[in-house]
Amino acid sequence: MYKGVLYMLLSSLCFGFVNLIIKILADQHDLYDSIQNYPEFELVFFRCMVSLSISITIIRMKKIPIFGNNRKWLLVRGLAGSTGLTMFFFTLTHLPMAIATVIQYMSPILTIVFAIYLNKQRVLPIQWLFFLISISGVLIICLSKGSVDDFNPIWIIVGLTSAVFSGIAYNAIIKCSTTDEPITVVFYFPLVATPIMVVFMLIQGYVIPHGIEWILLLAVGILTQIAQISMTRAFNSESASKVSPVKYVGAIYAVLIGFFVFDETLSLYASLGISLVLLGVLLNTFFKGRKPVLKPE
Repeated sequence: MYKGVLYMLLSSLCFGFVNLIIKILADQHDLYDSIQNYPEFELVFFRCMVSLSISITIIRMKKIPIFGNNRKWLLVRGLAGSTGLTMFFFTLTHLPMAIATVIQYMSPILTIVFAIYLNKQRVLPIQWLFFLISISGVLIICLSKGSVDDFNPIWIIVGLTSAVFSGIAYNAIIKCSTTDEPITVVFYFPLVATPIMVVFMLIQGYVIPHGIEWILLLAVGILTQIAQISMTRAFNSESASKVSPVKYVGAIYAVLIGFFVFDETLSLYASLGISLVLLGVLLNTFFKGRKPVLKPE
């Protein structure tokens, strides 16, 4: 009954660890002087190479058609997903972790909005109120000074754009849920993103990894693979309106990691915003299993 929710919780946890590693590798901080700072496109490239290798291996073992069936929406998933992820990596570099993560978690709301038109899914009217509560929390966070460091508001726009593309990618996953295996859906992300990242990586420049950095880069790919497969299975198990809001739990991970690892202190307004986000999620989770009762004619 709650299989989809459990899959999404696992996905959020893995993404939380991925965000931690990306922040360490990409952010210009003094926390880990021995670790080099990597350009964002190179981080996406390494993430894609690991995912591509794992996906091809699994596809061959299962003897699944490598290019899938619903190729139109698989390509949409690859393009939208790679665009959204790249933008999100940039926001992780230039924004406090809690703020970057919570802004990106606008994507579940956008997923549900897009799903109404693209996948003909329905939500309870009261759920819109809960979504509005979460959105208001995100807006409060964006307008507050959530960290001791200042940030350029342009990165908030980048984060919101990332959420839009993520919402499109999630709906493409839903479109492919009845036509293709989850591993095929995951495979199209690195298939599309890898050649694009190679071009941008050569333009932006690249860094040669050393020592523990290889382990961190490998961990990004493996954890993301687990997160992507879990997310895909979540959407295959439940409707978007049920599993998408669960992604907001990742906001808790972001706040804790930001505070304990990167010394990011949250203001009162930022804390209020996060509380509203979580309140909207909890209310939506409570009502997600209910269906409208039809009155007899």
